[in-house]
Amino acid sequence: MTTRTPLLEPAFLRQLDRLSLVTKRVMAGELQGERRSPRRGASVEFADFRHYTSGDDIRQVDWKLYARMERIFLKLFVAEDELNFHLLIDTSASMNWGEPLKLYHAKQLAAAFGYLALTNLDRVSVSACATTARSPQLPGVRGKRGAVPLFSFLQQLAPGGSADLTQFCRRYIQTARMPGPLLLCSDLLDPHWKEALEALTRRPFDVTVLHILAPQELRPLLDGDFRLMDSESGPAVEVSADADLLQRYAAHLRNWQGEIENFCHGHRMSYLQIDTAIPVEEFVLGYMRRRGLVR
Repeated sequence: MTTRTPLLEPAFLRQLDRLSLVTKRVMAGELQGERRSPRRGASVEFADFRHYTSGDDIRQVDWKLYARMERIFLKLFVAEDELNFHLLIDTSASMNWGEPLKLYHAKQLAAAFGYLALTNLDRVSVSACATTARSPQLPGVRGKRGAVPLFSFLQQLAPGGSADLTQFCRRYIQTARMPGPLLLCSDLLDPHWKEALEALTRRPFDVTVLHILAPQELRPLLDGDFRLMDSESGPAVEVSADADLLQRYAAHLRNWQGEIENFCHGHRMSYLQIDTAIPVEEFVLGYMRRRGLVR
């Protein structure tokens, strides 16, 4: 019986225990968690005062302030709500490529982000963009004990086929019960990527796009004649690689990434370029901390 290599090393998990995700929008959840909400509630962190009105809970009256001002004020505290984190992973055949493998890197990123959310008592759901009408899903898990089913589900995700990313995103926003932070892990090698991302804007999700590409796509080392085949649709193209072709490829790649980034910013999405050659630990603990995305 073989033992699977863990997605995240124990030492990295211990470092994640001391961090939390920073979200652009704060959304009220259903259960009390450990994240600030704009609502006033009953945590231990003081927020403000307001005048007493008939029917208010007199246990929240600040009697010391009343003794000084002879007016009745209520103490207000920061409400702490859980958020619903949504992890969407592209498992189409194009993700099953590269060294390091794009899909495995996506699983690691989803595991790291999901674990950060679980340590803050937020709820985490995972859904895979597959060729089947019914995508593999992990319903919401919560708390650190949710890490075991989260990691197990991610480990079992298998690639294959040509998935319709647009249809998947449209279906997901229609069925997701509670909006919240949403992380899409994809190489976006879909001619209709704009329609897919635009679908995610039709409900108030806080969307982050992790654009995952392998170093062989970012910095191809090719020389001579090759026959390239599309891993999803099948057509092949004959290529004669030389310095001029690689320069034009690099320029086209930069333009494409810039177009995606501009599209995301125009639709209030966060966009992060992922090179699978950079270890997940370095990306989260280095780049994301410097950008203020985790703290």
